[in-house]
Amino acid sequence: MQAIILAAGMGKRLGELTQGNTKCMIRVGGETLISRLLHQLDQRHLSRIVLVVGYKGKELQDYVATLSVATPVEYVNNAIYDQTNNIYSLYLAKDYLTAEDTLLFESDIIMEDAVIDKLLNDPYPDLALVDKYESWMDGTVVTIDNENRILRFIPNSLFQYDEIPSYYKTVNVYKFSRRFSEAMYVPFLEAYCKALGRNEYYEQVLRVITMLDNSGIRALPLAGEQWYEIDDIQDLDIAESIFTDRQYDLLCSRYGGYWRYPHILDYCYLVNPYFPNRRMLDEMAHSFTRLLTEYPSGLRVNNLLAAKDFSVKQNYILVGNGAAELIKVLTEQLTGKVGVIRPTFEEYPNRLPEEQVVVFETKAPLFSYTADNLMTYFADKDICSLVLINPDNPSGNYIPYADCLRLIKWCGERNITLVLDESFIDFSTEHPTFLDNRLLEQYPHLVVIKSISKSYGVPGLRLGILATADTALMARLRKAVSIWNINSFGEFFLQILGKYEKPYAQAMEQFRRERTRFVEGLQKKVSYLRILPSEANYVLCEVLLPHTPRELAVRLLKEHNILIKDCTAKCHAPYIRLAVRNAEDNDIMFNALIGYDD
Repeated sequence: MQAIILAAGMGKRLGELTQGNTKCMIRVGGETLISRLLHQLDQRHLSRIVLVVGYKGKELQDYVATLSVATPVEYVNNAIYDQTNNIYSLYLAKDYLTAEDTLLFESDIIMEDAVIDKLLNDPYPDLALVDKYESWMDGTVVTIDNENRILRFIPNSLFQYDEIPSYYKTVNVYKFSRRFSEAMYVPFLEAYCKALGRNEYYEQVLRVITMLDNSGIRALPLAGEQWYEIDDIQDLDIAESIFTDRQYDLLCSRYGGYWRYPHILDYCYLVNPYFPNRRMLDEMAHSFTRLLTEYPSGLRVNNLLAAKDFSVKQNYILVGNGAAELIKVLTEQLTGKVGVIRPTFEEYPNRLPEEQVVVFETKAPLFSYTADNLMTYFADKDICSLVLINPDNPSGNYIPYADCLRLIKWCGERNITLVLDESFIDFSTEHPTFLDNRLLEQYPHLVVIKSISKSYGVPGLRLGILATADTALMARLRKAVSIWNINSFGEFFLQILGKYEKPYAQAMEQFRRERTRFVEGLQKKVSYLRILPSEANYVLCEVLLPHTPRELAVRLLKEHNILIKDCTAKCHAPYIRLAVRNAEDNDIMFNALIGYDD
């Protein structure tokens, strides 16, 4: 068995990264693509490795010569690489194809060892490696039957989005037997080049071959093994976050966007696992084209929609591009000292100068506090504003409604603005709300913020609301945001939300039951975690020896594709935060954690 690697291309889409080097010389995790692939192949005892070079070919050969690769490396030169495509590069290597069985690679693919071993260990001689189509993939896809015979090769021009469930993406890694190359592939390759020219893709030849009866080529679907094709700087960025020892840190630094990583189970970011329901999703999907191609309404109309949904007067409410936008514009209006509770959601204190922040620090092992604790602590601190997240993040600490009301009155008596963030309140057993006209009017020093993303499960829409009867403050806040600060999808969500009040209430009841089940399972079966009580859609857990938060976070990601939040820095103690997802996901998490119980 030999390997052929196509490495003649210029990689123009990678810009300045390939101006002085060929594409396979870019680095991922500190190692060049070609070095990684050559060393992977070197460990598999092949007879030789054939590199088809072109752009910067001499430099590439000189670099390969510096690598400690025991397998013989031979070269084929595509002198007209700038006028041809990979079909011609493979055509130049056709004599090698007919010499022995071959593994065929493109040099811009990065993969884990298991991908290569899957191909080598499969007894079938002629295979195209494929993977279930995901949104990040681009290029040729195929359909296959129950016996993995390839039914169709489908180029970009014939791609149909309504057929995605049946599509598999070609990984551009193949295994050809010498017999298949001699009898089928090379004759068709030569004919195709002569008839249609050199500026085509070699997969077009396979497309023609699969139209024949008994073509011989089969698909070999991957089952979660990692690979990535690097065509541009975004691909390079994602590949860096997959194929590196720093995977956990790089993923966390993205602050979301995990739909680009379809195998990851996100226990880090916090949403409602049971809402929106299917009917609401279908209603939004039905209006997708109009929402995408038409302007949203301005701020006044969207404030009116939010007022309707939350039964608050229109002049008391402001819609934001996520709660984050509202936090930003609000903190810009806060003067004097601002009281905050830590550990907490850092978006509030991060928006303020350090010297403006007065911290009430809660301590391990419970991180709990009451309204009385806050009133006692801040009584002599000369603060002008106080931020309370209830339930708090990451602790899940909850101050009951009656005690919150006492705190509001206490702040009013001292002319303190109370910023009450109730983004997680709907998950609580009591689930009260201060989005109430009577309360807002009675306590004009009260500012209520709510993230729609978290409670309603739509973080991609970026929706939040702020409510206060302080008309002067509201006027300044409205002036600070754009007239079109939310998009048409967010506006439409607010427009139809009222129809789904009952399903939303049912979703919350279902969530509370699942939270109880999940927490009880963790408490009974995972001995190295101490679970703090929580009224939110997450639980804060102390990690006991012999484990550490960092070790658990890295292992869960590497071994189970589960992403969790390491709260060590935030809590100054060994804690992790686990989101509460649906029952199916929670069982996966539960079983993974049990596996680390010694």
